[in-house]
Amino acid sequence: MAAVLLLAGCEVLEEGSGSPAESGGAAQAPDGRAVSPLDNPDGTEPGLTPLTGEADRADGRALIETVRTKGRGPKTGYDRDEFGYAWKDTADGVPFARNGCDTRNDLLKLHGRNVEFRTGSDCVVVSMDVYDPYTGKDIAWKKAKAAEVQIDHVVPLSYSWQMGASRWSKEKRQRLANDVLNLLPVSGSANSAKSDSGPASWLPSNKAIRCSYVVRFAQVAEKYELPVTASDKEMMLKQCGD
Repeated sequence: MAAVLLLAGCEVLEEGSGSPAESGGAAQAPDGRAVSPLDNPDGTEPGLTPLTGEADRADGRALIETVRTKGRGPKTGYDRDEFGYAWKDTADGVPFARNGCDTRNDLLKLHGRNVEFRTGSDCVVVSMDVYDPYTGKDIAWKKAKAAEVQIDHVVPLSYSWQMGASRWSKEKRQRLANDVLNLLPVSGSANSAKSDSGPASWLPSNKAIRCSYVVRFAQVAEKYELPVTASDKEMMLKQCGD
């Protein structure tokens, strides 16, 4: 299972527990730390909060409208290694690069609450609470437990490969794979269900977060000049509609 998830552009962490919110409810991060994607264009603030106001949703639609469309190409030649080894700290040009801590632990520190580190380390997270915006779960995570939390690539790596990343330099692919704008810690079940899907095929079960999710998808696509499929763009616009 872990190998499959890596090929899909995701990484297994460890198990936690939490109570899911109702799929249609306006679930919020329990400590109010979550930030609107419109106020977090570089992904360096924690969480993902719903876009509920019409002005914000209109801004979200305007951003989505700027994203180009094209057909999804073949997956021929795709391999996770084409995007560098997982969670490297030396992917220059993205936040937190070369800070002495790998990308995965950077994400845990950024999004986690009540974070505890391995003795003698200010990098390796061994315990935390983290809110999953995709499901509305608050997860109590410990490194010693079995895998249930994963780092999701919002724009999946294999999706990006099919939409043009196969022709990028390896350095640009490494940036996409390690850019905090394109990464969120979420429940393993949600991330496994998503796999390498675009928004037309998969959306978070937490309906309240769907507009924010597709706006984040658009932010990544815009930053890396990636097109999306026409059906994905149509679905993205629909999520931030009236």
